[in-house]
Amino acid sequence: MEDRIGRILDFLGETDGLKRIYRAGYLSDGSRHESDAEHMWHLGIYALALQGETGFSGDIGRVLTLVLVHDMVELYAGDTYAYDTERVKDQAEREEASAQRLFGKLPAEIADFFYGAWREFEDQSTPEARFARALDHLQGFAQNVLSAGKSWRENGITRKRTSLRTGFPSEYSPTLAEIVGRLYARADEKGLFAPEVALPGPEGVVAQGQKEA
Repeated sequence: MEDRIGRILDFLGETDGLKRIYRAGYLSDGSRHESDAEHMWHLGIYALALQGETGFSGDIGRVLTLVLVHDMVELYAGDTYAYDTERVKDQAEREEASAQRLFGKLPAEIADFFYGAWREFEDQSTPEARFARALDHLQGFAQNVLSAGKSWRENGITRKRTSLRTGFPSEYSPTLAEIVGRLYARADEKGLFAPEVALPGPEGVVAQGQKEA
């Protein structure tokens, strides 16, 4: 029993590090980057607030489990910026290795629970996972709007490129599509996106300082 409890305590202490894994996006006041722990907590609030508005009829408790677990692997794999086309290439491999390392600290049946929840989210194998994914994309986009597009401008992200993160929630439900539309309207009004610059030659219009992906 001492070894079992010790392994759980080791895991719980290790996951404190998620408070120090920072994402590309900022807090709404722009004072610092948002941490993974803050992101996962905020997703839970999104789920509770929007479950009825979207017509979601699945297991909200399972959704909360998925959002609390889905980015834990970034403790070792690090945050992968959605628009970073190079780091995205080996993201799955890095995160799988991290999952094995992190969840492997736990007794077998608890490790299986955490790994299963993470894998469910990644595989999009249930209605709960798809709801969680839609909220994950929505929250990141909304956070960029709330923080006045600071990360977008720093990384040369144009309005066009953000469709990578707004497409799924917009398709998930009319309510999320409306929210995305309102956020776009706010971002357009305030000019939050990195500008697109027309360049001569075959490449056409690209984001300032980088090619379109």
